[in-house]
Amino acid sequence: MATSSGRAILSPPDLQPAAKDDGIDVFWHEGMLKHNTGRGVFDTGMEPDFLDVLENHPENSDRVKNMVSILKRGPIALFVSWHQGRAALISELLSFHTQEYIDELVEADKKGQGKIICPGTFLNPGSWDAALLAAGTTLSAMKHILDGHGKITYALVRPPGHHAQPTQADGYCFLNNAGLAVQLALDSGLNKVAVIDIDVHYGNGTAEGFYRSNRVLTISLHMNHGSWGPSHPQNGTVDELGEDEGFGYNLNIPLPNGSGDRGYAHAMTKLVVPAVEEFRPELMVLVVGQDSSAFDPNGRQCLTMEGYRKIGQIVREMADKHSNGCLLIVQEGGYHVTYSAYCLHATLEGVLNFPAPLLPDPIAYYPEDDAFTAVVVESIKKYHKQFVPFLK
Repeated sequence: MATSSGRAILSPPDLQPAAKDDGIDVFWHEGMLKHNTGRGVFDTGMEPDFLDVLENHPENSDRVKNMVSILKRGPIALFVSWHQGRAALISELLSFHTQEYIDELVEADKKGQGKIICPGTFLNPGSWDAALLAAGTTLSAMKHILDGHGKITYALVRPPGHHAQPTQADGYCFLNNAGLAVQLALDSGLNKVAVIDIDVHYGNGTAEGFYRSNRVLTISLHMNHGSWGPSHPQNGTVDELGEDEGFGYNLNIPLPNGSGDRGYAHAMTKLVVPAVEEFRPELMVLVVGQDSSAFDPNGRQCLTMEGYRKIGQIVREMADKHSNGCLLIVQEGGYHVTYSAYCLHATLEGVLNFPAPLLPDPIAYYPEDDAFTAVVVESIKKYHKQFVPFLK
């Protein structure tokens, strides 16, 4: 099969999703590629004169170009429907962010000179327009579900968003795409939304936005990295459970470095599934970051395609059971330009419940030992039983 560009789509194996009418509605806008994060030493922007070769900032457009192309020309392409994204209105941003913070970003963009908003996070010419497109595209993906036009949508967006807090940017993120979409669901009449974040870093911005709400269950599986400064004051530890009515509805699952496929599956089964079972959400949101992979320059969690595929299957099963199959997937990190695209493909294969992989793993086997992870998961489970009211 050929595309309009004349480039061939890989012929998929003779496989179908578990439900034959299954598919994924992907929301995307190429204007998000105009966010230029620059070059230097990793994400610092530094250009020392003693290096001949500088690298792209890890959050660059190439990583997302590969995600787009693998969904258009990879085996899963036959099960993907494409939708044009849009820019968010300033008024829409105020459902999650403060007016003062948005005004700061608008003013910084007007100067047109580029600005370091916080370490590693650069607002250059074109960045604000891309951020508005990322937010609006995610809102469109959510509205597609809310309006009954589809059940599984994927917001393929950048810059990422899950570190952006109501009042400040953080970790390459300006606007909290997932948080805005969740708030839209609540404002549209839903009472309970569950957010599962598997990016390698703590989804601190999303957690902060709903920290005092019992209508949103935020669950973050991340490496145990702690705070990295004023822009990221949260530690992501198990005792950050929420406040006031939201106490117990923010569940952090900091996992040991190198937890791997089996470790993540164990954490999902023992911690995430029981919490969602008790919470009974009307809609599920999966926040995906392929920086949890075995070969990502920004993470050390050692997930392979098989691990992502399994996570996709588990989340789909929960969505089918609790939210009539309704699932919004929002893109976050993932900085290995090639392997991130493969791991995304595997995640969506899992969400569609294919009986066997559509793509082989190009990097293949990575040794792992999940024994330590199992001990940590059991410790977190005991902590939840002791301190989280709705899990006692």
